[in-house]
This record gives sequence, C-alpha cells and structure tokens, in this order.
Amino acid sequence: MDNKKAADFIGKIWDDSIIPQLCEYIKVPNKSPTFDPDWEQHGHMQRAVQMLAAWVRQQPIKGMQVEVVSIKGRTPVLFIDIPGASDEVVLLYGHYDKQPEMTGWADDLGPWQPAIKNGKLYGRGGADDGYATFGSLTAIRALQEQGVPHAHCVVLIEGCEESGSFDLPFYIDLLQDRIGSPDLVVCLDAECGNYDQLWCTTSLRGNLTGTLRAEVLTEGVHSGSASGIVPSSFRVLRKLLSRVEDESSGKIKTVGLFVDIPKQRTEQAKKAAETLGKSVYTKYPWAVDAPTPSESPYELLLNNTWRPTLSVTGADGLPALVNAGNVQLPYNTLKLSFRLPPTCDGNVAAKAIKDTLESDPPPMSKVAFQVQSTMAGWNAPPVAEWLEASMHKASQAFFGKPSMYMGTGGTIPFMGMLGEKFPDAQFLVTGLLGPSSNAHGPNEFLHIETGKRLTACVAQVIADHYAR
Repeated sequence: MDNKKAADFIGKIWDDSIIPQLCEYIKVPNKSPTFDPDWEQHGHMQRAVQMLAAWVRQQPIKGMQVEVVSIKGRTPVLFIDIPGASDEVVLLYGHYDKQPEMTGWADDLGPWQPAIKNGKLYGRGGADDGYATFGSLTAIRALQEQGVPHAHCVVLIEGCEESGSFDLPFYIDLLQDRIGSPDLVVCLDAECGNYDQLWCTTSLRGNLTGTLRAEVLTEGVHSGSASGIVPSSFRVLRKLLSRVEDESSGKIKTVGLFVDIPKQRTEQAKKAAETLGKSVYTKYPWAVDAPTPSESPYELLLNNTWRPTLSVTGADGLPALVNAGNVQLPYNTLKLSFRLPPTCDGNVAAKAIKDTLESDPPPMSKVAFQVQSTMAGWNAPPVAEWLEASMHKASQAFFGKPSMYMGTGGTIPFMGMLGEKFPDAQFLVTGLLGPSSNAHGPNEFLHIETGKRLTACVAQVIADHYAR
C-alpha cells in the first residue's frame, strides 16, 4: 500500500463525505433502548441506521452487499458483506446507538447540535460510535483504490451497545452462517491514550449495574416530627455503601470482585504510564486546581483497567431542590455501576454484592439490591507476531510514533461474546476516544485528524492480514 496515496485519499473522503454525514448523524437523538424505551415509536433508531446504510450503498466497493437486518422488537443492525481475495474473514464492528444528552454542555454546543472547532467535531455519538461505519468502509475502499488485496470482510454495526448489547446475541445467531469464523476482528469503539500514536486495547472491564433501595416509611412525613425516631433512608444507604466501598480511598471491600492481574498487563501498564505521565489524570475536567492523586500514574491505570470500582450514576426519591420541603423521605434509591476486572465472573460478582448489601439490613429499614445487568469483560489473547508488527508499522507510517498497548476501563460487551465464540481470532480493538473527548458526558468530541490516521492504520492492518 502506498502510504501517501492512502493518507491523501482517506483525508479527502473524511473532509468531503464523512464529516458532513457525521454532522447529520449527530442531529439524530437515537438514544440506546435503555434510555429510550419507546425507541420504536420515536423512529430515531431507524432513521439513524437507514442514514448510515444509504451512505454505505453509495461507496464504490466491489461486490458489496448491504442490509439492515431487523428482528421484531429489537434494534436493527447494519450488516455489510464484502467479498475478498481469500475466504478468510475479517470482522469489523461498531455501533450507532447513543448515550443520553447529559447536562453541562458549553453554551455554544449541544448533544444534537454538531459543531466543528479547532479540528474537533462536537456532538453526541460522533466519536462513540458513529465514525466506525465510515472508518471501516473507507479503510477497505482505500485498499481497493490501489488494487491491494484483502480478505473477505464483514462489517457489523449494532444499535444496542450502550445498553449492554442485549439485542446482539439474537443477531449473532441469525447471521452466524454469513459471519463465518473471523480470524481477525477490528473494533472501532475504544480509547486512545493520546492523539499521537495508534493505541491497541488489550482488555476491557466488565460492568455490573443495579439499583439499591432503602425504605423506611410508606409515605413522607414532617422531618421535625419524625427525625430522631425514624432513620433517614439516605443514612441507611450511606451505611450500606460503606459495606462494599471504602469511602476514604474508593477501594472496593468485596473480596470476590478482585482477580490476579496478568504480568503482561502490568508491564504494558508501566509502559503506558511512562508515555502518558500526568496526563493519565490531568485529562479530566477537575473541579479543583492542580489535582494531585496519592497514587502513581501506573497504579491509577491499574485501578482504571484491572481493579473493581463503584460509581453512583443516578438517584430516585430525592426531590429537586426547589421542591425539597422539610419532609422525612420514605425511601431513596441509587443506581450503582460496578466496573469489574476483565476476567471477573459478572454473575459471581452480582451475587457477592447482593449478599453483602441485603444481609442483616440496618434496623427499621427494608433494603433491596436489584441487579439490572451484568456485562462480561474481555482480556485479549496473545498478539500474533504479524499483527504486532503491522500495528507498529501502521503507527509509524501514519502517526510517526510506535503503537502502544493499554487496558480500557469501559466495557464493550461484543468483545466478550466474540472472545468466547472465536477463541483463535486476533483482535485490533482501537479507537479515537482520547483525552477530554468525554464520551457519555457533555461536550463529547471526535478528533478529526486522529480519525483520518486511524482509518489509514486499519487499512494497513487489513492489507497485512492478507499478505501475512
């Protein structure tokens, strides 16, 4: 592959076609089904997937077949089949569903309002994960433009990833014969430590979500009348949370959630920490000036990728401040999100957490922890020599620096499914969610130059896969 020709071609496609299409895609509020239970009636999901399918059909790719596959009551998938010069299969994956709006967007930005500033495309879903369809197809097209052979490519874009991919197994079963047995999986839905080189994800944490409810009354009563006699439902929750998390350090207390960290992953974390330095933590929008964590960047990376953590992501039973009268609340409910080590069994973790929270409830209170979902983590198999060499080659060619490895604190359920189904496959899990890109939060952006370079790197790896 002629690197300069590929970079020029890909850059032009991004500027002339992909960016305008991503702007239109950002305008569509196709929130994942967990956040929009009435997604079918609203029609945004169909609008988004049909928009992507229409763009794909316009691409002059030899022999390509494009289909929006729908199972009644489940978010549709975009399935693209591209014949190649060999029967080996490369599976390229992404998703098109989005997280909810979130508050805190800058005055001139908004979740459904695309804006380009300083080489960044702002708006919900552009970086997570609208670009995956465009990047995958453009990488393949760049090879065909130069007559560079590639294997049989299958592109699968789902609409339920942000909800835990609960629709996806039904489509995997339905499309199993058409997917075949991929020996290379390319996932464009991951993070990058910086925007200076190709980052390859080696592991993903699992996710356990549930609601913790503490109930003390059947209805609210005057706080002056009840306080001191009736326990505060919020205090009950505080006490319960202390069973599973040290409130001073944030360390999880439940032993069953920890695993032994493989030596290779600690070595990779050390190299990543040396490369990233303080940016491991300075990349976040801190409320305090000059934050100084008590742990080293290396330990922080391990905390984020191989150790369990707890986040409280929502609450019910707390009135808005404007409606907060002097009332002893009857109950409070918190939504808990546990990130689990990549090799931790989510069902075992769920039982351990439920037993810890529900056993021996605090006096005069009812307690219930309702598990909502468990999503498996993923630990990559050993990297084949050809793939490691190809990733370094691609990163040097299009970024001018060697590729790097890192674990990721988030979850991509499909990777766990694929890891179990295709244990012999190689994985290139990568993406452009770098410092401050803020997926799921306000002011999410896509780093345009990184998108172009990442697309070229994917093209190089697909070419090397065929030539190996």
